[in-house]
Amino acid sequence: MDLLNQPVSAPVTGPVGGGGSRPGDTRRALGDFLRARRERLTPEHIGVAAGRRRRVPGLRREELAQRAGISVDYYVRLEQGRATAPSPEVLDALAAALELDAAERRHLATLADLRRAPAPRLPVGPRLHRIVDALALPAFATDPHTRVRAWNPLGAALMGGLAEPGRRDPNQARWIFLDPAAREVFPDWEARAAEAAGQLRVAAGRYPDDRELAALITGLSGQSAEFRRIWGAGEVTMCAGGQKRVRHPLTGVLHLDYETLHLPAGPGETGLVVHVFSPADDSPESRALARLAATLPPPAGPVPDAGRPMPRRASGGAEDLMTRGAQDPMPR
Repeated sequence: MDLLNQPVSAPVTGPVGGGGSRPGDTRRALGDFLRARRERLTPEHIGVAAGRRRRVPGLRREELAQRAGISVDYYVRLEQGRATAPSPEVLDALAAALELDAAERRHLATLADLRRAPAPRLPVGPRLHRIVDALALPAFATDPHTRVRAWNPLGAALMGGLAEPGRRDPNQARWIFLDPAAREVFPDWEARAAEAAGQLRVAAGRYPDDRELAALITGLSGQSAEFRRIWGAGEVTMCAGGQKRVRHPLTGVLHLDYETLHLPAGPGETGLVVHVFSPADDSPESRALARLAATLPPPAGPVPDAGRPMPRRASGGAEDLMTRGAQDPMPR
């Protein structure tokens, strides 16, 4: 059974693809995504009287087709998976008619691309570790399966003890949905959970035949009712930047900016993503991070990467933050 755009109400099985019954059915995934976004638009939003006899949520197919400037028959075939490879012009028209944001537009283009491959295997080498280690800010790196592949000490400390073997699941999505400790780390847990599910949806759309992604989504759907609910909303998320609240026992709640640095594995590949958190200069958060850095253990050397996270100790990051340290208390 396909998982990509299926509203999950019970455990689901099979390769990731679309919302139909055939494994890896990218045509069905495209149609399901179009339908979900069509149903999100209300008639009132586009100036159409709803009427008492309307029985469908959102716009009718003919209303959306007219808004996009394409034939109703062709749009129906797209939703039903009977038409493939819509042109860039048609995709642009549909994206405008559906009022898709930048992440949704990119996801739509991905679903319309029939090329197929599993997610790339991404070994983590010394170069990435040097980059992460050199940052004086909390940082960690994830792959398309949301596995945490590298971190520095401040990043490990803020993300629930990544450097401590056995303390937490190294997969960020599984940790967020299945470990109650993640709710302590993220006061805005619902938003972080929606991000994780949205990132998995993007990865599943790009790599519909990836068995590891299929197993991850299947496992989460069977173990977490909240994952099923959030996945059923059909949202997509591209890693970007913004602000997050993170809680640590020694600092209380920290309001931090974050940015994501994308390291593509190749043309069109998602690759690794480095997540970097930063406090405002001379802020209570910067002083709290300095105090946290001062408590971290001495540097530890790397272990060989075998597709699993590697405990890494930052070189100089803690000392850089400590020069700005103070004793301002942070709220819990």
